[in-house]
Amino acid sequence: MEQFSENIFLTRREAATYLQAKYRVGAVGTLAKAVTVGGGPAFRKIGKRVVYLPSDLDAWARERMSEPMRSSSEYSRTA
Repeated sequence: MEQFSENIFLTRREAATYLQAKYRVGAVGTLAKAVTVGGGPAFRKIGKRVVYLPSDLDAWARERMSEPMRSSSEYSRTA
């Protein structure tokens, strides 16, 4: 996995690569749609370009995760 500095802004493509490498989720199209309809990671704009901080991507991915489980039957109780 590439190393991403916390102080660097990632393009949408780089953000998708980061999420795929670290969490196995995220696609360029998913991020693009989320900018329009909401529900995605926090982003900023530089001119017309959307950019992301790695910490915002991490926070978004973690918000979507369940609590740790020891059995798949636990999932139905937490959903």
